Amino acid sequence: MNTATALKADTANTVKMTIRQWAIEDRPSEKLQIYGVEALSDAELLSILIGSGTSKLTAVDVAQNILDKFDRNLNTLGKARFDEINDVEGVGTCTTCKVLAAVELGKRRQKAMAALKPDMATATRIYNYMLPKMMDLETEHFYILLMNNNYRLIKAECISQGGLTEVSVDIRIIMREAVLNNACILAICHNHPSGSLHPSKYDDMLTQSVKKAAEIKRIHFTDHVIVTDGCYYSYAECGKL
Repeated sequence: MNTATALKADTANTVKMTIRQWAIEDRPSEKLQIYGVEALSDAELLSILIGSGTSKLTAVDVAQNILDKFDRNLNTLGKARFDEINDVEGVGTCTTCKVLAAVELGKRRQKAMAALKPDMATATRIYNYMLPKMMDLETEHFYILLMNNNYRLIKAECISQGGLTEVSVDIRIIMREAVLNNACILAICHNHPSGSLHPSKYDDMLTQSVKKAAEIKRIHFTDHVIVTDGCYYSYAECGKL
């Protein structure tokens, strides 16, 4: 038997290892659990969607085939038609549906994120955002608005509730939430059920305390807005920050 014939025979007799035969830390699903989803390559992420391969190809091989067809560009893959994905070796109807479903979920998430991150750059925008949440409240509620460096809202959370004329606030909770949510900009907001637009002495002291705490954390404190039904008071607009 010559060398070429022997090589062909060896190739024919070679049994391809399945993913289950890989080292545990190399299997995509287990790797995700151990190291986190960020540790996986595009092919490994796709292979989890695919689930299982064929008699000749592992799920990772099939994923590689999909990526190769679309120039290893996820943006190009995201624009692919059903028939284009279904035509890839090792891909069936079910796999094609899974890939297209994942792509569509990614697109919908982007739309949802845009909707959930309104611009909070002015007191008027803060007021318009908070009024529906506060207009019918019978007691004072205190909110923090956490933003990224473009004034886009990361999170708005009520951290305290009080009585008719006052609400107690813990500065430590405000700063903890700001740090945990990677906020670059911070605003605070509370309502006056009485309808009064005049801040109390406690409101003034609280504003200054939050300002000092934010400076220590290098977080920009942009405003304290007091909401009433139909109008608002802004510390920033009144030059009191």
